[in-house]
Amino acid sequence: MSYFDVASTAPLHPVARQALNAALDEGWADPARLYRAGRQARMLLDAARETVAELLGARPDEISFTASGTQAVQLGILGALAGRRRSGRHLVHSAVEHSSVLHTAELHAASGGEVSEVAVDRNGLVAAGDFAAALRPDTALAVLQSANHEVGTVQPVTETAAAIGGVPLLVDAAQSAGRLPVPAGWSLLTASAHKWGGPAGVGVLAVRKGVRYVSPLPADEREGGRVPGYVNLPAIVAAAASLRAVRAEAERENARLHALVDRIRAQVPRLVPEVEVVGDPVRRLPHLVTFSCLYVDGEVLLTELDKAGFAVSSGSSCTSSTLTPSHVLAAMGVLTEGNVRVSLPHGVAEADVERFLTVLPEVVAGVRAPLGLDLPAPEPVPDSAAPDSPGPDTLVLNTLGKRCPLPVIELAKRIGTVPVGGTVAVLADDEAARLDVPAWCEMRGQEYLGEVPAADYGRDRGSAYLVRRVG
Repeated sequence: MSYFDVASTAPLHPVARQALNAALDEGWADPARLYRAGRQARMLLDAARETVAELLGARPDEISFTASGTQAVQLGILGALAGRRRSGRHLVHSAVEHSSVLHTAELHAASGGEVSEVAVDRNGLVAAGDFAAALRPDTALAVLQSANHEVGTVQPVTETAAAIGGVPLLVDAAQSAGRLPVPAGWSLLTASAHKWGGPAGVGVLAVRKGVRYVSPLPADEREGGRVPGYVNLPAIVAAAASLRAVRAEAERENARLHALVDRIRAQVPRLVPEVEVVGDPVRRLPHLVTFSCLYVDGEVLLTELDKAGFAVSSGSSCTSSTLTPSHVLAAMGVLTEGNVRVSLPHGVAEADVERFLTVLPEVVAGVRAPLGLDLPAPEPVPDSAAPDSPGPDTLVLNTLGKRCPLPVIELAKRIGTVPVGGTVAVLADDEAARLDVPAWCEMRGQEYLGEVPAADYGRDRGSAYLVRRVG
């Protein structure tokens, strides 16, 4: 099996495994106790904190260890908002933040706070000026990821920090910590050890001296009062050791991974028809690439790739339990179905990448084959078939009750049956169609006219997505 999903979690680094085994023997005692075993544990904890602080560009007393990267984000946001409650209750974040940010923002809004979301461009990149424009006199905190977890776009953190002036900026560095230098300008920083090859269950919350912070949880004397409860000392020691190891390897390994990803970005559109590579082509993580395949069910595609020996991920709605389209892909305005995210691990063999490029076209073709995309287009629906043909140049496709990508597939198969300048109305009640029909138009050079209620076409539910044939 070729594991290409380190953006979800990375395999345990060999250095982490060695450090973990050693710390299980030497660091099992309570580091808050004064007897010998406790003092030994305290020395290990202090050394781990100093290592992480050095590599993240912080002071040791600014670093607290949490139970996960998600917990670090939640505590960071809520603690900063609580510390700055006299300044206001307004929170600003980008539209492509990790779900931990979005869920915490929802909790803040439910408790009476206010939240503003900053849009991104089609590459998933936020503009520092847009962030600054979203500020208000009562803005207490801004949140911006260092790099996107779904498409790899690296955000302008330093420029944004300069643009927003004195408003504290929390930077979620989960995807970049260990791989890239930490950008300047952060007030609070979060990271997650299992993303860089450390053990799961260790997160990092860094709070700069001078940033007002009040723990949103009951008081506890551990971890600077920011994170209650007993620390997982062996895992923390292993996390620190692996962070130092991957940073030492980063320059050389990043160059190698960058070249492999460049090959994937260049070859996939050549090898697979109707594919769009998404994410910024320049400002991006070295190891991650995402592409969208038209007319493909993402869950089926990932299952077939798994059978072929490749573990990859997706931002598609059909690969989650919620059936909700990826908020990242939706914010970018790209296809939300049929997405494949490839994130290469340290040490990946070039031969494995080449085999992926060999297998992928066959897998996609196999998934598309039963859909009839190679069949001749059917005859146009006659005008007398109202209400499914409201006008001589309009074709109505009733895909109500069908999940994406089926509405898009029907659109692709039938648009050629209307004259140039004619309109296709796609009736659909799958939320993903609201995103995927415009994305398809962008990819195929057709004109998206907008959305109207399906009731305009005699239906009792759903929407009609209008497309004008350009050529």
